Amino acid sequence: MQIILLTHSREVSKKTNTGQLVQQFIPHTQTIVWQRTQPDKKLLQLIESGNTALVYPSEEKTSSVVHQDFENFILIDSTWQEARKIYNRSPYLQNLPRLELISTRESKYKLRRNQLEGGLCTAECAIELLLAKGKTNLAIELDISFNDFIL
Repeated sequence: MQIILLTHSREVSKKTNTGQLVQQFIPHTQTIVWQRTQPDKKLLQLIESGNTALVYPSEEKTSSVVHQDFENFILIDSTWQEARKIYNRSPYLQNLPRLELISTRESKYKLRRNQLEGGLCTAECAIELLLAKGKTNLAIELDISFNDFIL
């Protein structure tokens, strides 16, 4: 399993960025800084491989993607407002299968204002994805670190 963090340039230096935790705990996590006019070539190749899903809320209730079908997962690592802009301005993301994570728990991430109700931060998405892929021990380790991070 590989996670690709498509990160807004403003997120790279923010102390409240949980993508940094994901990078530390999940092997083979790759961070790519999003550029509107020049998509990353390696990312485009990965998308073309057909084994990649975008972890992003779906507008269609019927378009659920089974996580077992994919080995590569793209998470947009930014605020919800920036994530929408990245998605809307990146045609190569719009045709990807979308995996919407449905968590039974409410987000614990309260370090920023204007959070989307029912939304999860990057680390929480990664934790849910790890649990869904049966990587429970790694999910627990990341969750412990995340809890320390938000305190």
